[in-house]
Amino acid sequence: MKQFHCGSLVPGCEWHTRADEEAEVMRRAVEHMRETHGETTIRETMVEAIRSRIEKVRDAA
Repeated sequence: MKQFHCGSLVPGCEWHTRADEEAEVMRRAVEHMRETHGETTIRETMVEAIRSRIEKVRDAA
């Protein structure tokens, strides 16, 4: 399981997502950046910034 907290990139943003695959977390994060933060162009630097903040989490038992 992987997760991304937007607040780690955009201070004050409470949005977060969690999925089994990093690719799905990335897809959701990019969509969030476009819809919520008005990012019209997602540059490679943004992709890398998101990727570097994706964390592995243990499944809740």
